[in-house]
Amino acid sequence: MSKITRQGTNQILSSSVEYHNFVFLAGMTADDLSKDVKGQTAEVLAKIDAALEANGTDKTRLLSAQIWLKDIRDRGAMNELWTAWLPAGMAPARACVEANMADPRHLVEIMVTACR
Repeated sequence: MSKITRQGTNQILSSSVEYHNFVFLAGMTADDLSKDVKGQTAEVLAKIDAALEANGTDKTRLLSAQIWLKDIRDRGAMNELWTAWLPAGMAPARACVEANMADPRHLVEIMVTACR
């Protein structure tokens, strides 16, 4: 049976799961909820970078991304940071939708899958 490696596991979720060199990150949100969507997006992207590094990979190896915005009208502002963060020609398959967040102060949540 193939090994599954989990990090940051609690009763509800794992912050990351690695299986057969695929790395699945949990949805990431900002810690500082006083920031606007750009500030929260920058914080989330930095957290994704750190989580990918902790799992032996990086954003050049992204396969897919799911992005949830509290207000879809913030898509342009979020995309400014997203496109600057992505390496040229390395965009993953992606969905971006409006969603009710668990905490109404969260403006963006991003979940990615990468390979090692």
